[in-house]
Amino acid sequence: MAMNMDMSNASVMKDEQGRPFIVVRDQGKKKRQHGNDAVKSHILAARTVANIVRTSLGPRGLDKILISPDGDITVTNDGATILSQMEISNHVAKLLVELSKSQDDEIGDGTTGVVVLAGALLEQAADLIDKGIHPIRIADGYDQACEVAVSELGRISYKVQVTKE
Repeated sequence: MAMNMDMSNASVMKDEQGRPFIVVRDQGKKKRQHGNDAVKSHILAARTVANIVRTSLGPRGLDKILISPDGDITVTNDGATILSQMEISNHVAKLLVELSKSQDDEIGDGTTGVVVLAGALLEQAADLIDKGIHPIRIADGYDQACEVAVSELGRISYKVQVTKE
């Protein structure tokens, strides 16, 4: 994926061997995000990844055209392929890619679904953070919801006896 850089804040210089490098002005003035702003920034990055693959989900899923840095073109609506070819720098968004890979390794299907589900959970978490709920409380709530869901699945499931015949 190509990256566009705003060159109005930068200039190209050359080192002693004549190799070009970019000098970015005002780099020292940039502030690091903290607290809820940092959490929301990570959630936004992960939601963006989830939204990219969301449109490829299902029978009416749209194909994506992927162009690699060396110019190879891939047309696919497979979420695992899309995620594997994306160049992601955000660590939380990378976790979604790892989630997709582990789903593919364990089950072999549902790679897009788990990313879309995680994106939806993060979207709800962002709304709760906006309401002033601490992220640890939100995570604890998700843990409790998981326990309830797993016990309900255990309650409604039934065993199928399988024999060699």
